[in-house]
Formats: sequence, C-alpha cells, structure tokens
Amino acid sequence: MSIREFFLENFAGDLEYHPRRAALYVVLALAAASFWFFSPAESKFSAIPLAFALGAITLLTKGIFLLRCSSEGLGLYENDLAALSEQANRKHLPSLPAQAAQILQDFGTGPLLLWPLLNVGKDIDQSWSDPPRLHVFAMGATFFLLGWTIRRLTTAEQ
Repeated sequence: MSIREFFLENFAGDLEYHPRRAALYVVLALAAASFWFFSPAESKFSAIPLAFALGAITLLTKGIFLLRCSSEGLGLYENDLAALSEQANRKHLPSLPAQAAQILQDFGTGPLLLWPLLNVGKDIDQSWSDPPRLHVFAMGATFFLLGWTIRRLTTAEQ
C-alpha cells in the first residue's frame, strides 16, 4: 500500500452518503465547539480548548460530506439502479468500536492538520505571542494514532 492510498483510506475511505452518521458527526462537532466556546476566557486559547475547536472543524466537515448524495447511480438504467439497492450489494457499516475509532481518528485529524491556523490567530491578535502549536499538534497526532490503532485492532478481529 502506497502512502497515498494509506492517507486516502484513513481520511476519505468512508465518505459515502449516510445521514445518520452525518447527524452524529454534526452533533459531536457542535459538542466539541461548545467545549471551546464555553471555556473560561483565560483558558480559551490554551492547548486543550484549541484542539477541541480544530477537531470540531474536521467533524463538521466530514458530517457535511456524509450528507452529500453519492453519484454512483448516475447513468444507470432503472434495473441496474435497483440492483445497487439490493441487500447483497449494499456496503456494510463497520462495527461500533471501529466506528468510534473512526470518529476519534477524524477528531484528531483537526489538530493534526489544522494547527497552522494558530499562526493566523497570532497575526490577528498581537497580544497572543506564543500559541501552543506543538501541544495542539501532539494532541492531534495522539488522537489520530489512537483511533488508527483501535481501527486496526477491531478490523483484525473480524
């Protein structure tokens, strides 16, 4: 497996139309954003609330992508389209532990990939001289690797 296939599988491997999972992702994104929003003003720009804010961005983004309809049925005849919806041709969802690990991994993707946005905050507010970039990145990497490990362990059991 190439590095490109690895990242595609981990970041976008399960982006298919699924409104219930999308609702779960949006609710979790709102909960993570609420943690940042309701943090005390003196700790709002510390590592943990910022990691929750960046994680909320990725959960909300994935929730939006899970709400989009798939285009796999475009151009098919009615019989072929009906065959796609048969029980044997449907893609099965992973187990509950694997889904929870995927959510943890998606949450960790925010701080892992979006930590450079903290430099924008530093540019906007000059009093914020030392954003916790390394701490936020390390928290994102930890969540991502923990979710990835749990996903690998749960899929190996099946």
